[in-house]
Amino acid sequence: MPVLKNLDYQPPAFLFNGHLQTVIPSQFRIVRDLAYERTKIRTQDDDFLLLDWSKQGNSKLVIISHGLEGDSTRPYMRGMARAFNRVSYDALAWNFRGCGGEINKVAGFYHSGATHDLKTVVAHAIQQQYDEIVLIGFSLGGNLMLKYLGELGKEVPEEIKAGVAISVPLDLNACTARIARASNFIYSWRFVRNLKKKIRDKVQVMPEVLSADHLSKIKSIRQFDELYTAPLHGFESAHDYYTKCSSIHFLQDITVPTLILNAKNDPFLAESCYLDENNLPGPNIFFAAPDGGGHCGFMQKNVQQGDNFWSEDLAIDFVITEQK
Repeated sequence: MPVLKNLDYQPPAFLFNGHLQTVIPSQFRIVRDLAYERTKIRTQDDDFLLLDWSKQGNSKLVIISHGLEGDSTRPYMRGMARAFNRVSYDALAWNFRGCGGEINKVAGFYHSGATHDLKTVVAHAIQQQYDEIVLIGFSLGGNLMLKYLGELGKEVPEEIKAGVAISVPLDLNACTARIARASNFIYSWRFVRNLKKKIRDKVQVMPEVLSADHLSKIKSIRQFDELYTAPLHGFESAHDYYTKCSSIHFLQDITVPTLILNAKNDPFLAESCYLDENNLPGPNIFFAAPDGGGHCGFMQKNVQQGDNFWSEDLAIDFVITEQK
């Protein structure tokens, strides 16, 4: 596994720690010059997925997967879509079930290992006659993408040429414990608040199959996953869910060039999410761990309005290099 070294990432001076490098890009970045066209596709279980396209008539496509309680409108999603548009790729930013502004039709929603939905999105994209497809995932979406590639192994569609996973919780058990630390309270609180709201909204639509009775007990992501995510999606417990869906167990089977980018100061990631020459998962995995960047941040020094972020340029450089 090649470990990328001599990385040139430098954050702005005022973003002097991982928390600032996480929060400021998320809350204050505005990505213009990008217009989405939305389509809705059906899933095999009679649910639906909402897909947001940025099409320019290209023969190549990037499919982008968002993080926990994210959606296609997040700055990191729009920034990556725009960056790939600039190098002659169409972009497809898809929304996980229940994340695109509409309540999905079944009791379940999305989770870190729901590769069946990514498989549906990829199959739909292939039907649009794209010659080359690149997969990019952020955080939970990065874990989902890596698991998808590992599960398929040599059976991955020939159109898929590369993958890039950014700020990825490769070890879900350890990362959930990390987010539960006191120093990460604000992140955990926001995730739990949003997840609870999602359940309350769904209960209004389908009270016969879903209950809000457990919500008052939930104070952490692990408790939410124990009481809702796991039982709704066929897992015995949160631990069972994390164990079966952690992408670290699937990396060795990935057969297309895939870059994992995890900043060393990412407040969400545990030690087990950092790879080196001593824990090689497979010949097709490339790993980059700059000192800074935060979680899905990577705003660089001297960046101007409209510029790509450092992670976007790195993703493009990796994909283009691997295509040569």
